[in-house]
Order: sequence, then C-alpha cells, then structure tokens
Amino acid sequence: MFHSISENVKAKMHELEAIDAKDRIDGTPRMQRLRQIPPETGRFISLLAMSSPPGRCVEIGTSAGYSTIWLALACREVGRKLITYENLPEKVILARETIAAAQMLDTVKLVHGDALEHLTSLDEIAFCFLDAEKEIYLECYELLIPRLVSGGLLVADNAINHRKTLASTINRAESDRRVDAMVVPIGKGELVCRKI
Repeated sequence: MFHSISENVKAKMHELEAIDAKDRIDGTPRMQRLRQIPPETGRFISLLAMSSPPGRCVEIGTSAGYSTIWLALACREVGRKLITYENLPEKVILARETIAAAQMLDTVKLVHGDALEHLTSLDEIAFCFLDAEKEIYLECYELLIPRLVSGGLLVADNAINHRKTLASTINRAESDRRVDAMVVPIGKGELVCRKI
C-alpha cells in the first residue's frame, strides 16, 4: 500500500509535515500547532488498522488530518470507513481541506464535536487511534475498551513523551485483564491495547 500512495496524497502529507516542523520551532501557540504524529507512526498505525479484525475504524483527535490520511489509506485497503472526531473549529476547517485534497471524502466521516459525547453511541470498534488532549485519555480508554471487538486495537499516542501525564492510563491498561497492552517505542511512544 505505501508504494502506491498517489502523488496528491504524498504532496498533502509533505505539506502538513512541513507546517508541523515549522510550528514546533517558530513559537506558534500550542493549541494552534498541528501537533501531529511523525511519518513512522503514521505507517505503524496504518499497518495496525489494516490488520485489525472486522469492525469500525475510529480516530479521536483529527487536528489537520495527517493521521487521518494514514488511517484512511488503511481503510481503503480493507474496504472500511473511518470516523474521526475533532473539537476545535479551526482544526475542523483544516481537516476538511486535507481530506478533500487527499480525495478521501468517500472514506472519511469527520465529526466536529467532543468525542466523549459520541463514543457511547458506537459499538463494534475494531481499531481506534487516540491522539487528543492527554487529560481525557483515561476517560476515553474506559469508554472504548468495552466497545472494542475481540482482537480490536486501541492505540494511544504520546505514551513516552507524555508518560508522566498518561501514567494513570498506561497503568490502567497494563493491569487491565480485558486487554493485552504495551508501550511501543516508535515516534513519541504508542500505547497499544488489544482486546482479549
């Protein structure tokens, strides 16, 4: 799949990577930065999403849509749709532009709103990528795990670079008998949980 990414998708990804790199060094306020995953994490979550069992594919924290593209590529490969949630209006505008530029409107449903208000209406989740404000991770975790199918995956970003903030979520996952969990040292660290 990675070798067949279209030129327009590659161009949009490179554009977002350049903006993100600039944001990190030019003093752009934290909430305005894209704060997106690095390319190796994109490949990782895309492979995991393609390998997950049948069911829904969900993303919490769209930002400008960089990780959304990676997940949408996986969804297209296996014939699924992606539901992605973003709470900030300015990021929703950027994400819509990204999804359109990558020609993924048929694969991605972008929801403007708080994912915590929507998760209770979802079931049969096969894969979820969580990359939102760290303070909501544990609440998301507790809502998501019961809604994962057997063998379903929850991947939470920033498990290494925000380990102190995410300690309660990581400890909960590692002691939770409903899942097998580990922190994978790729990108900024990914907490990977597989529903037993």
